[in-house]
Amino acid sequence: MSNSVVIALDAMGGDHAPDIVIKGVDIVRIQFPDARFLLFGDEARLKPMLDAHPGVAEVCEVRHTDQAIKGEDKPSHALRKGRKSSMRLAIDAVRSGEAGGIVSAGNTGALMAMAKFSLRMLPGIKRPALASMLPSPYGETIMLDLGANVECDADNLFQFAVMGADFARAVLGRVPPRVGLLNVGSEEMKGSDSVKEAGERLRALVNPPFEYYGFVEGNDITRGIVDVVVTDGFTGNVALKTAEGVASLFGNFLKASFMSSIMAKMGYLLSRSGLRILKDRLDPRSYNGAVFLGLNGVCVKSHGGTDEIGFANAVAVAIEMVSEGMVEKMIAHFKAFELEIADRLNEDASAEKSEPETTAAQKSEAEKI
Repeated sequence: MSNSVVIALDAMGGDHAPDIVIKGVDIVRIQFPDARFLLFGDEARLKPMLDAHPGVAEVCEVRHTDQAIKGEDKPSHALRKGRKSSMRLAIDAVRSGEAGGIVSAGNTGALMAMAKFSLRMLPGIKRPALASMLPSPYGETIMLDLGANVECDADNLFQFAVMGADFARAVLGRVPPRVGLLNVGSEEMKGSDSVKEAGERLRALVNPPFEYYGFVEGNDITRGIVDVVVTDGFTGNVALKTAEGVASLFGNFLKASFMSSIMAKMGYLLSRSGLRILKDRLDPRSYNGAVFLGLNGVCVKSHGGTDEIGFANAVAVAIEMVSEGMVEKMIAHFKAFELEIADRLNEDASAEKSEPETTAAQKSEAEKI
């Protein structure tokens, strides 16, 4: 393989593997001609497809394994029994340095467990977060966590904000990215203790590599006022599934409206071009590719039921993250924040020592006042 960006692919993961993997690479190789790929999967199934797509064969190297993680496998079972699976071998290629990132459309829980076990966490980061993109009037908005952590404290939310900002910079090109904390109101006194504490810590940062916007509400997620929306995994997952449900409901209502009468059908014929733009804008395949942030390596989860277009978008996310050196930038940013916090604590301690001690008489006088 060349010295260009190398991505490891779980060729057997997902509902439509390995077909979508090969066809997805055929799409993404045009956008990223310097990218190369390691395909982990059953060579007997992959070879005929590669023979039918010679352009893909030129940028891929097959690593054979006849083992694959099933959709119903529990994470604990996958960790114990899946060491030679296509998913685990692809992850291990990132750990060994053979690949810069891994993409899989397979079992989410197994991918999370295996990636965390094999790649480990970045220094100073407590938990990984699942981040993805949602449509907005000005492009895309990144949201995290989307389900990896049901409960989060202030440290988790603070770290999610930093990681989300780096993701927005690498994938969306937002400089500086704007970060908001999801809350029940925009006022500083509202919200849980963990959200309020995280907000205070983000506001107190000196010259951070992002712009902290403040608290945002649920209706702000798709308004595009921030580039990154930070929340806990429980709230993020509910918000994401709600948005998907509303989009589906809207599509059904729209279809029913155009079928309601002859005039409505004529209106559909006249507005087809505009509706096609709307459909493309809301196409979930365009936003496919959720990322496990906080791991010591790039790990991208594609939707299991996507097609080759969606898988190609997930691979593109991985390539962009590796090309931007996002993991290395995260490590540098967290080191800088640790030094800043340590300096602030030292300053506070020095200030306390420099204050004159209060005598018993002064205390008594103060109590009288």
